[in-house]
Amino acid sequence: MSGFAPSYVTVNPNFMMPDLIMQYSLASGAFTTLATENPMARLGESDLYVYAKKVQLTSQVQANQSTSNNLPSASVVPSMISTATYRLQTRAQYDGFDEAAAGHWNIALPEAMRLAARQGIAQQLRNALLYGYNPSNGEGLLNASGSTHVTLGADSNGNVGYSTWDSGQLAQFLLNLIGSLKTSTLQIGQPLRLVFLAPQRFISQISYSGVVSLTQFQRVGAGVETAAGLVETVAKWAGGDDVSFAVDDTLIGQGAGGTDAIVLIAPELKVPKANASINTNVFATLSPNTTATSLMLCDMAAPREIPTPLPDGAITTLYTLRSTSGWMIRPEALTVLSAAYA
Repeated sequence: MSGFAPSYVTVNPNFMMPDLIMQYSLASGAFTTLATENPMARLGESDLYVYAKKVQLTSQVQANQSTSNNLPSASVVPSMISTATYRLQTRAQYDGFDEAAAGHWNIALPEAMRLAARQGIAQQLRNALLYGYNPSNGEGLLNASGSTHVTLGADSNGNVGYSTWDSGQLAQFLLNLIGSLKTSTLQIGQPLRLVFLAPQRFISQISYSGVVSLTQFQRVGAGVETAAGLVETVAKWAGGDDVSFAVDDTLIGQGAGGTDAIVLIAPELKVPKANASINTNVFATLSPNTTATSLMLCDMAAPREIPTPLPDGAITTLYTLRSTSGWMIRPEALTVLSAAYA
């Protein structure tokens, strides 16, 4: 990593704008799919694996009018799951002459290098969250074993691309995905935080272009709504759910057959409770119990910076962080929709 600050020629007299015109990159919303909305800083710097304990049960009860001497019993079955960790590293090298040259461009080179390194590591973490370092091992949310995969077909008019799908039908399709996810996770009746992660062009379509007709949906006080607004409103009415939409353009082409991938996830679940003293889910109240469905662990909240002097007055700074891939510990809470753009 270096700072490239060439000389430049200007016409005098002149006025130089003090502000920099910065390159913008897409601020990914991928991390909203995590239970904590950020990687959890739990690892030691040399931890190579993360393990988690699962507990399942099988219960058998006999019913007779008289006492039996041969009775069945409940079985508690523990098991272990694991995921690997990986060390991310990048470097910045410069000397005082590089700093002086960058200063002519109104750039603080040490801070610019620091932010560039952090952005590179953040982008790598995003890739690890969604796709994993070793996808064949089931790493990354899109490679999670046991998750639900759905393909967007055609609407009633024969349109197969979401850019031309009927907006009301597309909104209903997304609501059906929410209902199916809540059913598979036993969360009907439980208010959840739900996240749709999709390319910008999908979010743009359902937020700005996809206006639902008045015959399909009408807001209180009259007026129509977009497909995204319809999904948010109906999910709030029906189940008290908080639906949000986040963007990540790396999902373009990541669906089945080169289509776009749209991720629907419930990052946290609620422990289902019965409205009675007799609870058919009472075993789930055993503590400690995590309600998270998706995790990513790292060894610190921000990359460690290790500066080291070099000969001739230069300096090298190592930026490093250890992290896991995206870890879907409850894959039933994830649905991946493959949808063609056009």
